[in-house]
Amino acid sequence: MKVLVLFALLAAANCEKVFIGDQVIRVNVESEEQILLLRALEQDTYWDLDFWLHPVNTEVPVDIRVPSSSLYAVKDYLRAHNIQFSVMISNLQELLDEEKAEMEENNMSERSSKSFNFGAYHPLETIYSWMDGLVAAHPNLVTKEQIGTSYEGRPMYVLKFSTGGDKRPAIWVDSGIHSREWVSQATGVWTANKIASDYGTDASLTSLLKTMDIYLLILANPDGYVHSHTSDRMWRKTRSKNPGSMCRGVDPNRNWDAGFGGPGASTNPCSDSYHGPSPHSEIEVKNVVNLVKNHGNFKSFISIHAYSQLLMYPYGYTCKDALHAAELDSVGRSAVQKLSSLHGTTYKVGSICKIIYQASGGSIDWTYNLGIKYSFAFELRDTGRYGFILPANQIIPTASETWLALKDIMEYVRDHSY
Repeated sequence: MKVLVLFALLAAANCEKVFIGDQVIRVNVESEEQILLLRALEQDTYWDLDFWLHPVNTEVPVDIRVPSSSLYAVKDYLRAHNIQFSVMISNLQELLDEEKAEMEENNMSERSSKSFNFGAYHPLETIYSWMDGLVAAHPNLVTKEQIGTSYEGRPMYVLKFSTGGDKRPAIWVDSGIHSREWVSQATGVWTANKIASDYGTDASLTSLLKTMDIYLLILANPDGYVHSHTSDRMWRKTRSKNPGSMCRGVDPNRNWDAGFGGPGASTNPCSDSYHGPSPHSEIEVKNVVNLVKNHGNFKSFISIHAYSQLLMYPYGYTCKDALHAAELDSVGRSAVQKLSSLHGTTYKVGSICKIIYQASGGSIDWTYNLGIKYSFAFELRDTGRYGFILPANQIIPTASETWLALKDIMEYVRDHSY
């Protein structure tokens, strides 16, 4: 009977995955023993759990999306082992319904006013078409370059902000490598607009663009992003087919040639952190690798994720300190100080392995090893109240505070050439 009801719901939602009654629960881990019990839960595919924050140490909470069908069993398991938990989101579908209604309302209002609302979430086509408008409005500063296509054949566009010259020292920024982290792509859009509008009036940014270029890839995982809008809001990976498995997609931030296949990446194609068959197997990753290598003069590489409010530097695949760890830490601390000056938002700074978890095959480890010293990754708002479903009214506050940190890093890179 349950299966029939589910099929009816899926059909009603145009084959969109539904999360009625799903809860997001938080465990504040108290011991190593509890970490091991939670890891056992994570390995068990039977309950179909989606770990938003993984069990790593007693410093970091564990957030788990639990399907309604598994709620009783999972809570029973936790209580049986005296593991305390609280419910962060009591019915995920309610939040998703609100998000969808808001997007539809915004879409209608944008159509009638022929304007673009930076405080709203948008589908891929709208973002791509907005990019064309940005280029048309700032032809002497912004160009849109196609760096390849995705697995499903979508173009991948990078916005290049440049005042002229070839292969000048450059800063790379990407957002949306994990498709469900919508505040990341929205922050990318807001940031592109900010760079274009502030050039010529913001003295610091103007001076930076006199000597350096900025490359911004807003949709680093276009197929996944479309899938998160049309079929499964919680989709994280790419959409490539995995031979011999019914499960699709690879985690594009476990697919880089930096400690590939090590801790924090899965060999299971059904896992959200599946590393793929080989380094750079994902065309979306390969497109960025090719551009970065061919360009050869990137001085900074910054990747924007969500959530947890962290600013991280290499390494993820090992807990050993990177050669420039002290300098990167100091740059990061200065940047988050600027960030918190706007709304008081607090961020932690540290190497990926030490402040979140060991994760191999990540982009900033690869770029750092390639010689791009100033490699950083942001985890934007929030700290778990909404997680991946951050309300749209937080987009502009998030993007504007993040800009202060980004600009601080960019200025440092400009002033510390190597």
